[in-house]
Amino acid sequence: MKDVLAYAEERMKKSVSSLDQDFNALRTGRASAALFDKIRINYYGQQTPLAQVANISIPEARLIVIQPWDKSMIGEIEKSIMSSELSLNPSNDGKVIRLNIPPLTENRRRDLVKMAKSIAEKSRVSIRNIRRDAIDSMKQLEKDKDISEDELKIGEADIQKLTDSYVKQINEILELKEQEIMEV
Repeated sequence: MKDVLAYAEERMKKSVSSLDQDFNALRTGRASAALFDKIRINYYGQQTPLAQVANISIPEARLIVIQPWDKSMIGEIEKSIMSSELSLNPSNDGKVIRLNIPPLTENRRRDLVKMAKSIAEKSRVSIRNIRRDAIDSMKQLEKDKDISEDELKIGEADIQKLTDSYVKQINEILELKEQEIMEV
């Protein structure tokens, strides 16, 4: 029974961690190196994360500077940024790439909040699916006479408490992200 609970909790933690990563990729009005976590560069035939081929710095609130370690990669980095979902226009001086983060319009902010809510709902569904799987495992243990009916009820209650706590975490993360998106 404890194995089922531990496995369910481990999967729930991964769901919340995945939500954090998805939210980091959402562009707010601020410069953030996390925007580039999902961008891959064709580095000598290998798809390589941008952070592994360049230094990403944020000298100002709305400016990102990308300095490739290999200057010949500037064109490739620019291409990858332009083809990404970030809607950013890079400019380079031959040594570094500069990205100005424009302020978001009110409509774009609302769209980003809707997107964040959708991502959070997917995470909540994932948590509920994990709960269902764990309860099914508990019922199977009871059917196989490995645990009693009382232990099943206690286990289901524990799984529900775990589910509630992770759903609450998701809601708190969403609330913070909404505030970050809506701030001017």
